[in-house]
Amino acid sequence: MGSQIEPANAARLHGDKYFFYNCSFLGYQDTLYDQYGRHYFKDCYIEGEVDFIYGSGQSYYENCRINVLGRFADSAGFVTAQGRSSSDDPDGFVFEGGFLGGNGKVNLGRAWQPYSRVIFHKTYFSDIVTPHGWSAWHYAGNESGITYVEVDCGGPGADTSNRVSWMKSLNTSEIEQFSLSSFINKDGWVDNLPIESS
Repeated sequence: MGSQIEPANAARLHGDKYFFYNCSFLGYQDTLYDQYGRHYFKDCYIEGEVDFIYGSGQSYYENCRINVLGRFADSAGFVTAQGRSSSDDPDGFVFEGGFLGGNGKVNLGRAWQPYSRVIFHKTYFSDIVTPHGWSAWHYAGNESGITYVEVDCGGPGADTSNRVSWMKSLNTSEIEQFSLSSFINKDGWVDNLPIESS
């Protein structure tokens, strides 16, 4: 109680084939516990500061707006803490398009498990992203299993010249493995979703 800040989930996902369209997830730490299964987020708003998208889900975030609260000027937050624990695990977080902004400074992610995997593709980064961008956290010195990728991102925070040296790069065919159809929709479940058109 009082001014103490503790983790609090806005949502906990422990199942397969979840779809969220134009939803908002608000919190500070551990906002969205994306723990297990294939999940598709489209045009959603996700807010937080510390590990606020985390878990071992196999999830695709399309055109989502990610807002960083930035309450503490002397420390940077973390957007993701992805928990892939083995090179055989299919999970990971893919962000396609969308916008990352807010206040303060933020890292794109830190490794919750040794094979943590997060891909940002064509996402706009405001200037709140730290120059190094990523953290190996408890796996510093053992980064070979971690897959952190930025492809064709834009904005003032998308300069990768000072990113961590172990950040991965993907060619065109490799990035295709992380498209919506290849990453979470091989069995076609997304094709039958009742997505509204404007």
